[in-house]
Amino acid sequence: MSEVTLKEISTHKEKIVLEGAWIAPNIPDPSDIPKGDMPGDKIKISSLHIDKAKIVFPELLDKLIPILNEHPCRKAVIAVHGGSGVGKSEIGSLLSYYLNGMGIGSYVLSGDNYPRRMPIFNDLERLRVFRDGGIKGLVSKKEYTKERNCILHELQDSGNDSSPEMAKQYPWLSVYQEAGRGELKSYLGTASEIDFSELSGIISQFKNGATEILLKRMGREEKELWYECIDFGNTKVLVIEWTHGNNLNLQGVDIPILLNSTPQETLEHRRLRNRDGATDSPFTTMVLNLEQDMLFSQAPRAKLIVTKNGEIVSFDDYVELMAKE
Repeated sequence: MSEVTLKEISTHKEKIVLEGAWIAPNIPDPSDIPKGDMPGDKIKISSLHIDKAKIVFPELLDKLIPILNEHPCRKAVIAVHGGSGVGKSEIGSLLSYYLNGMGIGSYVLSGDNYPRRMPIFNDLERLRVFRDGGIKGLVSKKEYTKERNCILHELQDSGNDSSPEMAKQYPWLSVYQEAGRGELKSYLGTASEIDFSELSGIISQFKNGATEILLKRMGREEKELWYECIDFGNTKVLVIEWTHGNNLNLQGVDIPILLNSTPQETLEHRRLRNRDGATDSPFTTMVLNLEQDMLFSQAPRAKLIVTKNGEIVSFDDYVELMAKE
């Protein structure tokens, strides 16, 4: 549906029908656009996000309308996924804004509300998994000594135990890092870290026509956890913006949209967004690289793949693009 725009949606005999040509509405103040439901999330929609959303939206509609018409309750679920800070919240908000403007009720849900631990504790758990796995790796490879453990404690205190540069100075550290990375990979984005079952249950409620659903809200600190009852009576499309929106453990997503970025681009996004501390740390870089590997493995299931520049590419083109990085 490239180069085709749509103007309005009408309903005939309970079917959603496309009519005319859609022209992207002017957005005088992007800050007025409703955003996702993650408390405290810093979302700033730029002209680049708007340009990208304008390209994605007609292609999305081409896939979305048949799904809505085939579903008994005229419901569909979109997942805008990709690396941290790549623009999921912004693009998801814009797609929802365009849908609402056409009369297709839409709601943006942030998957970041559904980890098994509060973010502050999950960050610590990720670090614990890495370090526990690393030390066990040293032991199993017979590289562990009391002296090395003292050095390791100093590196941990400074946050440099995952630094590749430190491994050049202490070759045995590479054993620790490789083992820790393996354990971290087995934790990130799995059911051990994320409550996929709760979010899949919400999707099921939505698709079965629930008019009110309790949605989780989460801050970063302890006790910042509550639920809010959301009216879905007029909502046809649920837009999930989330790194793990294309994970096999998440059930019920109809259209996964991958926003692609390299780990380097993702890191720069995080700097600009200032989402959390230690953005430049070696451990954060390790997490982002593992995250990128995970997204790459899930990419074949994406219905749309969008480059940083807003180009929609095939899976084969995506693989070629990533091979150049």
